[in-house]
Amino acid sequence: MLSIYNTLSKTKEAFKPLDGNKVRMYVCGMTVYDYCHLGHGRSMVAFDLVTRWLRKSGYELTYVRNITDIDDKIINRANENGESFDALTARMIDAMHEDERRLSILKPDLEPRATDHIPGMHAMIQTLIDKGYAYAPGNGDVYYRVGKFVGYGKLSRKKIEDLRIGARIEVDEAKQDPLDFVLWKGVKPGEPYWDSPWGPGRPGWHIECSVMSTCCLGESFDIHGGGSDLEFPHHENEIAQSEAATGKQYANAWMHCGMIRINGEKMSKSLNNFFTIRDVLDKYHPEVVRYLLVASHYRSAINYSEDSLRDAKGALERFYHALRGLPRVAAQGGEAFVERFTVAMNDDFGTPEACAVLFDLVREINRLRDSDPEAAAGLAGRLRELGDVLGVLQLEADDFLRAGAEGKVDAAEVEALIQARLQARSDKNWAESDRIRDQLAAMGVVLEDSKGTTTWRLAD
Repeated sequence: MLSIYNTLSKTKEAFKPLDGNKVRMYVCGMTVYDYCHLGHGRSMVAFDLVTRWLRKSGYELTYVRNITDIDDKIINRANENGESFDALTARMIDAMHEDERRLSILKPDLEPRATDHIPGMHAMIQTLIDKGYAYAPGNGDVYYRVGKFVGYGKLSRKKIEDLRIGARIEVDEAKQDPLDFVLWKGVKPGEPYWDSPWGPGRPGWHIECSVMSTCCLGESFDIHGGGSDLEFPHHENEIAQSEAATGKQYANAWMHCGMIRINGEKMSKSLNNFFTIRDVLDKYHPEVVRYLLVASHYRSAINYSEDSLRDAKGALERFYHALRGLPRVAAQGGEAFVERFTVAMNDDFGTPEACAVLFDLVREINRLRDSDPEAAAGLAGRLRELGDVLGVLQLEADDFLRAGAEGKVDAAEVEALIQARLQARSDKNWAESDRIRDQLAAMGVVLEDSKGTTTWRLAD
């Protein structure tokens, strides 16, 4: 039985879909004004992992992840670049999809864009006005009346009276309460806009997700996810809007993934301490970056460092060394490993324990490699099968272990030297054999001998 930590209840709960075996999940996606940084990659990979395990477990999942393609940051960046906002977002969406492909992130079933749901936002805002949860002061803006929603703060455990301390109304705002937030922004000079019942303008950030999620998945659905930094105010405001409009519980379970940290601080563009996904992938193999992101529990923070990436690379090298030289066959045997892996993943997607199972499986493969190669090959298939849940171990072993060799060594030359060394060993010309090994070592090539064959990889 799968259990999920629900941020709403602050406890692990047995997962029971609202509609039989069908699961509906919405995850807050990117605001596409710049290249995605590794913190975004953490959220992408975390919910890709959830997607893979739900489907592996037999659930019929509909996975929706939105794109915010209009907001202040997008408008400001487009103006800085001297381009239209939609030209900027088109480029950044293409770049985001490229990053996802390199990190082996599966496409969501639906990827709604905010600008395609403006009429739905108008409809929900009008419903909130009609019910007294929102008001239009006449300046082109529309605000949500936070004090009217009885359950405000139930996700973040924040109290309205505490939030009011220090809160203030800006000079150009027409709020009735400092905590009220904007649903619709009246147009300002030089900004893109859409016509609305309250005048030309554009949507506030929070209303976008309420409308896109309920449009794609219905008024109530199973899982709502995102980064832990979205818990307040974004997700709290989504709940207030959606439940006030529909009168129904919005999401059954809330999942929040931890942040990427650098020197103890959250990685973010506002702090200027971020690395884009493509920056990191220029230096490290995509599977190394992915393994770094899945090896820690999705709710925990990850401290980004060169050491952590080297550790991830070392773990994958150990896995691929176990796969090396074994034929690709269907997974056979290792049922006890599968059971342990399943228990780990069913416990709130417990990847640290799941990865520990993979290491134990590697030890068994290595133990059987010489004495029972057929059994070892079946277990290697099992290792790939379980690795696929994590989105790793699907490459050919040599392709991974020799990654980065292009431009550093001539593979044909290396192979020729290896054959010359094998011939020298056959002739018992040990001096020549050692000379060739030293020559290869000087080229940065590490040789690995096993049962009359020799494979190679680049030194770390």
